[in-house]
Amino acid sequence: MFDWDLLRSTSSVHVLMQMAQERGMSPEACLEGTKLVPETVTDPDAEVTARQEVRVVRNLLARFGAEPGLGVEAGSRYHLSLYGPWGLALLSSRTVREVIEVSLRYLDSAFLFGRLTFEEGPAESRLIFDDSQIPEDMRAFLTERVITGIQTIGRERFSAGVPATRISFRHPAPADTTRYRDVFGIEPDFDAAVNESVFDSAYLDVALPQANEWARGTCEQLCRDLLTARRARTGVAGSVRDLLVRNPGEIPDQIAIAAALFMSPRTLSRRLRDEGTSFRTLLDEVREMMSEELLTHTDMTTEQVAARLGYAEAASFIRAFRRWKGCPPQEFRARMTAPSRSSSTSALHRTHLVGTG
Repeated sequence: MFDWDLLRSTSSVHVLMQMAQERGMSPEACLEGTKLVPETVTDPDAEVTARQEVRVVRNLLARFGAEPGLGVEAGSRYHLSLYGPWGLALLSSRTVREVIEVSLRYLDSAFLFGRLTFEEGPAESRLIFDDSQIPEDMRAFLTERVITGIQTIGRERFSAGVPATRISFRHPAPADTTRYRDVFGIEPDFDAAVNESVFDSAYLDVALPQANEWARGTCEQLCRDLLTARRARTGVAGSVRDLLVRNPGEIPDQIAIAAALFMSPRTLSRRLRDEGTSFRTLLDEVREMMSEELLTHTDMTTEQVAARLGYAEAASFIRAFRRWKGCPPQEFRARMTAPSRSSSTSALHRTHLVGTG
């Protein structure tokens, strides 16, 4: 059974409230029956229950439910920048397979109702959404939101995205499917046996390009915000740190950083020394911050975190983490997540990955 008291970010409710306001519905009407106030929804540190989000969905549908593709519009608004460390993990994924793996692990805490699974085949692979636990009055909206959200994440992570060869929904077709074709690029099948997004398996292990400016900018800003909350950096040190966070998994060395700043490595060392720091210190700051976020807020393995931070092997990351925190990564994770583990474990176990190794 779905845990309707599961806590989640306010990001999803915020998106729904914005949609309602654009259609002339007041925030108070959108939040009616939730005991939430607009100020809470816009607080990035606040949380809501799944039950409260469901009430917001019902309020929206009561007013605008006849609009074709309303769930598709909602899903197209769920951008990676909403999801903090989970978004960081996605932005730094190196292949489509890694994007899917991370997505399946954390969509539950982001905006998922129901159950999402992955099936890999020799020619085609399928992301299948089981909506059987969703109340019937919201089933079409929430299913469309999930399937569209997958497409949105794919396009934002890498510019071209992975083109769907088939999109299927269990609910009946609306009178107008224009919005669906605009988003998916194909005409979906309706009244289908399952909800699914199907694509060519050849895309799974294709290396993702690092030149996507939107993804790089979002990742850089996310990392910068997290770092600034701990220690502000200006001058040359600030420029170095900004370059270090641009592409997790491909963290540049001092020679590359110096070249990007149009100075020699020796000059860079001297300028940083004048500011009371060093390249090694800044690199440690970035890696320590990112490792804490990924270990605390995701279930990525030690090996996966090490790869995101640019380490060639997990052993080097573990040694560095011991130097930072005085304990290995898994011991740190156990200490940091123990109080909240009971509320999230059941949800994470409901979402599983099939056939990705």
